This record gives sequence, C-alpha cells and structure tokens, in this order.
Amino acid sequence: MEYIDLDRTEGYKKLQGLKKATVKDLLTTSRVQAADIGLGGGLRYNWAAMPVSDEAVKALQGLSDEMDLVGKYKEILKGEMMNTGEKRLVLHHLTRGNVLGAAVSADGEDKGKFYSSVLDSIKDFSEKVRSGEIKGSTGKAIKTVCQIGIGGSDLGPRALYLALKGWAEGAGVKMLNAEFISNVDPDDAAAVIKRLDFETTLFILVSKSGTTQETLTNRDLVLETLKSSPIPGLVPSKHMVAVTSKTSPLAADSSMLASFFIDDYIGGRYSSTSAVGGTVLSLAFGFDTFRALLDGAHEEDVKATEKDITKNGALMDALIGFYLRNIMGYPSTAILPYSQALSRFPAHLQQLDMESNGKHVNRFGEKVSYPTGPVIFGEPGTNGQHSFYQLLHQGTDIIPLQFIGFRKCQYGMDIETAGSTSQKKLNANLSAQIAAFARGKEDGNTNKEFDGNRPSSLIYGDKLTPAALGALLAHYENKVMFQGFIWNLNSFDQEGVQLGKVLAKKVLAGCEGDELLKAYADLLI
Repeated sequence: MEYIDLDRTEGYKKLQGLKKATVKDLLTTSRVQAADIGLGGGLRYNWAAMPVSDEAVKALQGLSDEMDLVGKYKEILKGEMMNTGEKRLVLHHLTRGNVLGAAVSADGEDKGKFYSSVLDSIKDFSEKVRSGEIKGSTGKAIKTVCQIGIGGSDLGPRALYLALKGWAEGAGVKMLNAEFISNVDPDDAAAVIKRLDFETTLFILVSKSGTTQETLTNRDLVLETLKSSPIPGLVPSKHMVAVTSKTSPLAADSSMLASFFIDDYIGGRYSSTSAVGGTVLSLAFGFDTFRALLDGAHEEDVKATEKDITKNGALMDALIGFYLRNIMGYPSTAILPYSQALSRFPAHLQQLDMESNGKHVNRFGEKVSYPTGPVIFGEPGTNGQHSFYQLLHQGTDIIPLQFIGFRKCQYGMDIETAGSTSQKKLNANLSAQIAAFARGKEDGNTNKEFDGNRPSSLIYGDKLTPAALGALLAHYENKVMFQGFIWNLNSFDQEGVQLGKVLAKKVLAGCEGDELLKAYADLLI
C-alpha cells in the first residue's frame, strides 16, 4: 500500500482551492438533522456546526479514497507492521475483538487467542477477589484496588474508572474502590497511601517493560510502607499483582500474587482495553462491566471500516479535524464533556492525540511541510463556562470545540427546581453553548458582541454506560489513527518522550560533565 505525504495528493490541493465557508453560512435546522452519524454503544456524532460545506465533504471523501484511509486501517487489523519506528504490529483493536475475522499471528502465537486467554485469567482472578475467595494476607476481603503506573498505565484506566463509578452505583453494581498512584512526586503516593487500609488493599503494578523508573520507585515506596507496617501477619506479596510483558523482569518476580500479560504490540496510550485497564476495571466493577466496555469499543471498530465518510463517524471526525488544522489553520481543539463522570477523559485524550500525532517527520523519518496534530485541552461543563469559555467566545483565536453530552445522568439522583431538573439544566447549557458559539450576537456595545462562527461538533447519547464509554474510547482512538494516516505519520511510537528520560538519568548520575544540566540540577537537587 502506498504511503505518501499529504502535500503530494490531489485531494489536498483541491481542498486548498475551495472557497471557505463559515458556520453561519451553513448551519440550519435541517443540517442539524442530516449531519449526524451513528457510532457504537448508542452514541451519535453531529458535525452540523462545522464550517464544512457539501463541496468540502465531497472533497474530503475524495482525499480519503485517494489515500485509502480505510485500507490502511484494515492493514492494522490484518496484523501488518504499522509501527515503523519500533518495527511493531499495532494490535489494540484485537484486545476487544477481531474485526475482520482472520487470525493475526506474531511471535509464534495467535494473538487473538493470547488476548482472549489474558481476559480469561482476569475474569477468573477478579471474580475470586470480588467473591472473597482470594483475600488479603490477614484474612480480610479486598475492598480497594490501587493501580501503580504512569502515562498510559494511569490516564486511560483512571479516566474510565471515574467515568463508570456513577453508572455502577446507579445500576446497583457491587464496587471495589480504586485508587491510582502515578507521579514520581512522593506526595502523590503519600496522599494515596494515607487513605488505604493495607489489609484490604490489592496493588496493581503496571509496567510493560518492567523497568519504568517512576513506577518502580512508587512500587518500592509502597512495599517499604507495607513492610514497616505494624499489622501482624501482613505479607506484602499477597497484596500485589503485576501487569507486564512475558519478557519483563516483573514476569519472573515470584513475590507477585498474580501476573497478567500485555505485549509490545499494545502502545501505552492504547492499552485501556488490554490487561492495563481490564485488571483494575474488572476488579472494581466486575468482569461483565469490562466485557460490555470491550463490546462497545468493538462495535465502533467495526463501524470504522465503512468507506463512506458520512456513515463513519471516526473517519468524518478525523477528516474534519484535519480540515480545521490544515485548511482553516486552527492549531488547537477543546474537548468539553458535559458529564462530570468524564472529568479526566480530556487528560487521557491529550496523551492519546498529542503523543500519537505530535510529530514533525513522516513514517519514513522525513520532515513534513504541513501542520500535524493539534493541541488538545478540556474541562467538564458547566465548570468550563465559568473559566476559559471567555476566550473561546471572544478571544482573538478561534478554537474548534467538541462537546460530549448525555440525556440521562448516571446516579439517578436528581431533583426538579425552578421548573427543570439538574440534568435538563446541564443539557440546556450545552445546547445554548453550541448555538452561541455558532451564531454569536450583535450588540451596540462592542464589549458584549460575539462574532460567532466558532465551530463545534457534538458526540451524544442516552446515558454514559460501559458500552457507550467503550465506543467513545474507540471513536477517539480511531479518529487519531485516521488523522495519522492523513498526515503520513507513525502514530504509534513516542520518541519525544525519551529525551527527557535519558537526561533525568544523567542528572541522577551526577550530570556527567554536562554543565548546563548541572546548573539547573543545582537549583533543585
């Protein structure tokens, strides 16, 4: 399959030559109804308030076909070597189901069967812990699980756990509390440890390589605290499991109560549907909940194989995002969930998007001549309205927005005041913001004028359930993947993360003659 830079395509040239439309030019009630695509998990994607004309949509379809974006996605699904930087397959889709049905093999094993066997192990272990068959070392039932990991081992799983807490309580699902330790800052670990009852806590140590400095440092801090505890009969090894690769040092660590495996074909930021997210979520909510999340993600993965961009929400979202970045020249995007449950979801998407497509060279190591991944930020509504929305509405930069909303709350705890429930007030604010950003407002007082023409899209559904959450996760993973194909990037390595790690080790080794490094280290160490 041919991989070419965007500036060599006919589609890009055609898009650059089109007359640019504005949101005000395009937005009508009929467009709101028509510019709507079904996603997995009962979700829908609405792009009516985007400055993309029918002519532009046709051109975007042409670009998608010219670059064979869906064909490249299918190469991933077939098990082709798509991570060119690290010479690896990209198999996170396979952790939630086989989209094309053909077996994918690597390292002498069927990877689909391998991931299924890991799920079986997680199911068996989590059910034994939740039923009380597996207890802590002093004989007490486990009530809390605490994940120790950083980056993709923390951001995604933490965001998903918080997203499902309200649903689980509202649905009457038995829950174990979950805590997370990620930052090597000792205050992060200390604050969590002070909340824990060691006798009823199970720690989940997550490191694919088994050598992640921050994670192992936090592990040692936890173990030393456990060993120094005055609790009679407390055995630290009975309170820790590992999520790691079969070849890592942790895999051979007999002090672990159990181990659940991942491999090099699952990137950290794409690992939430592997054992990295599956272990903590299955323990916290039960394996059936995690299975429902996987099913929602798989449903969205299947929908992403559709070539017609008006029927493929992830592909349309990716192409519109590319249009905003490369044709309209907007360098950032705000993700605005009107759901407190998704409070940490924008943080996960920051890593997913910016670590994947924050690249200045193509798949072949050559510098590109066009802008690539945008800056991603966000905060739940309505808090954000009383914070940075001022700049979004009246600032000198136009920042495209992506809203997420649900008709129903999770806990089911709502009251009616002043003629409406809290959930209706929340969604009234969301609806109003979309219209306000699009239409603006004229006023004789310039201080109160709103230019409008601020583009936005909306992902919405009935309720944030495990299946909806899985589909939402997969939607963004696939959107980022498609955009990587458009920009001809390798979206699956992260060399930009490595330099700082190397220099940090150099500082700890005494700076090794690097005077500039030592000058800054002397300020802090």
